[in-house]
Amino acid sequence: MTNKRVVVTGASSGIGAAAVRALKDTGWDVIAVARREDRLQELAAETGAQVLTCDVTDQASVEAMARQVLDGGGVDAIVNNAGGAFGMDSVAEGKPDDWIRMYNVNVLGALYVTQAFLPALRENGHGSILMLTSTAALAAYEGGAGYCAAKAGEEALTQALRLEEAEHNIRVIEILPGMVKTEEFSLNRLGDAAAADKIYAGVEKPLTAADVADVMAYALNAPHHVNLDQVVIRPVAQAAQHKVIRR
Repeated sequence: MTNKRVVVTGASSGIGAAAVRALKDTGWDVIAVARREDRLQELAAETGAQVLTCDVTDQASVEAMARQVLDGGGVDAIVNNAGGAFGMDSVAEGKPDDWIRMYNVNVLGALYVTQAFLPALRENGHGSILMLTSTAALAAYEGGAGYCAAKAGEEALTQALRLEEAEHNIRVIEILPGMVKTEEFSLNRLGDAAAADKIYAGVEKPLTAADVADVMAYALNAPHHVNLDQVVIRPVAQAAQHKVIRR
């Protein structure tokens, strides 16, 4: 019996890289996809995953990546993990370029990857699509309008997709992490290490990328008739978007 094959986007760091490790550890053949070739090669050496470079915001790049994957066989699952937040400006001061960048990677990137693999997942007969969104999709906060709007758009895509693909026996899983401390998310958002560190200051045990990846692997390894439609995962210290315990 051959292992199941899964494509993980945004795999060069953070939750994506952790998902590659967790899925490899539970017996999947993983194709790790990201833009940064050097990071991917390090991950391949560590995990044995197959790696492919791809920019998910470029539809042609996604289609070329999908052809390479499918030339090697079918797929059982895709993980739309690629995403990101850029800036913490108010609506009044928001930079349209930041908003466009967030929409492109979080919404259109997920759309391009999903469209590229849907025919193969339907043909599979029991495919899975896992969407890594965010609690930002559920509740807006000051300085987060652009990211919240992008993640809410990705969540709406996810909900519609689940309704549309159930007849093809494709399960659509959504994991919505809250506060996760990774090496790059807040740094990329704020552009400053000190400002990024303040996000987690005093928070006892924020989630790690591995915590989220464990839940992702659990969802994909559950029997196919079991669909974790929507799983919110936060640290205990984050009771809600607006309530974080800092000590």
